[in-house]
Amino acid sequence: MATDYDAPRKQDEDLKEDSIEELQSRRSDQQSGSVDEDEAAAAESFELPGADLSNEELSVVVLPAQEDEFTCGSCFLVRHRSQLAEERDGVKFCFECMG
Repeated sequence: MATDYDAPRKQDEDLKEDSIEELQSRRSDQQSGSVDEDEAAAAESFELPGADLSNEELSVVVLPAQEDEFTCGSCFLVRHRSQLAEERDGVKFCFECMG
């Protein structure tokens, strides 16, 4: 909700004039419009069309790092040697992590 910082603020006298009944009625009015919904339960019931991948099988060929590649010691991504920025105590770092 946006706040108008230029609007006049209530003075101490105005705050004292509000009765407890009026404050309670305002509170119940504000709470009546709210909806209590568990986000986790709502997310579990929501299903994207075509999202059932239970019958799918993935096959991936994993290759070891090549001679012209290195693994960054910070982001742990395999990078080409042209992205080597620095090497400290045998640990290599890429330009993005050193940037």
